[in-house]
Amino acid sequence: MPSPKKSVRKPQDAVALLKADHAQVKKWFEEFEKTRSDSKKQRLATDICSALTVHTQIEEEIFYPAFLSATKDKDMHHEAVIEHDGAKKLIADIQGSTPADDYFDSKVHVLSEMIKHHVKEEEQPGGMFAEAKQSKKMDLLALGAELASRKKQLMAQ
Repeated sequence: MPSPKKSVRKPQDAVALLKADHAQVKKWFEEFEKTRSDSKKQRLATDICSALTVHTQIEEEIFYPAFLSATKDKDMHHEAVIEHDGAKKLIADIQGSTPADDYFDSKVHVLSEMIKHHVKEEEQPGGMFAEAKQSKKMDLLALGAELASRKKQLMAQ
């Protein structure tokens, strides 16, 4: 049962929810870079890959189509989808690997760099999130609720 504090929490708009995901994964990547423990590396890589899998799915199912419909910015939309495709391939590779693999750390590091680039493009002034906030055609609170609901559903699977 959720705590009373959680149930009275203000709903997040879509951009705030997606930025919170970015911040969490960034923290895990930083922890991964610092640890020497194989078991901690495995746990962090699993957490990172799971979180990014859910994050990319909710963006692609909900946020990106709403963004494209509202802004008609095909270039920004298409680039984001292609960046997701590259990340998903590397995520699958990491998920099929362990810290015993000589390339494991490098795979996670490259994924971190890919995600940093992608996040920068989404969050920078003039980026996707700024355009979404400026659009009068996007209800970011409603999208945030939809993203949160779908995220909860996917994480329960």
